[in-house]
Amino acid sequence: MVRKPDRKPSRVERIELWLSRGREIDGLWVGTREAEPHPALRRVEEALRLIKDHDALHYSRVIRNLERVWVYLLPSALAHYNSSLNACVFDERFVLAETTTLQMIASTIIHEATHARLDVWGIDYDETIRYRIEAICLRRELNFLSKLPDSEHLQEEIVRTLEWYATKQDYFSDLNNQERDDQGAPETFRYLGAPDWFVRCAMWLIRRRHARASR
Repeated sequence: MVRKPDRKPSRVERIELWLSRGREIDGLWVGTREAEPHPALRRVEEALRLIKDHDALHYSRVIRNLERVWVYLLPSALAHYNSSLNACVFDERFVLAETTTLQMIASTIIHEATHARLDVWGIDYDETIRYRIEAICLRRELNFLSKLPDSEHLQEEIVRTLEWYATKQDYFSDLNNQERDDQGAPETFRYLGAPDWFVRCAMWLIRRRHARASR
């Protein structure tokens, strides 16, 4: 079943998008909140070109199912699918890391575009089936990577990830996702140049929120 998902970006998201810089590539908006000269944006563009050159089918799905690829800051994830924006959102640090290859960025775009496709089909990201959804997305990555030269090592990593997720299906629970966000918050604040006193205050507020929630 195909549906039209309810897209309702928050006010903060709309402001952040407005402050971003980007351009359209084959109808797909690709943007970033990073400062000039936007090196992460260039890497994403190169990764899209890699998909286009090696896998026309997956590239057409990316263009058809996603509206945006956005380089931002994520506290605990390398990337995720934002349904309200219909966007593959990358963590800036992941895109810019020396250990991150164009193959990794490209396969991640395939992963998040698969989330978008499932969203249109009416498959909600419910806790009870999150492992199965993630497994589908990882297998799409494997299918794409099989068409790239010298990608055996990355394929092996994804196979190991699939095996690990099968034994840790609660990894994707709301509680665990929130805990990872909270744990990643300090480094995100420091990356933005926040002073230590601000980081301490932010973590105190997070701990206070947890205390109230556990009552």
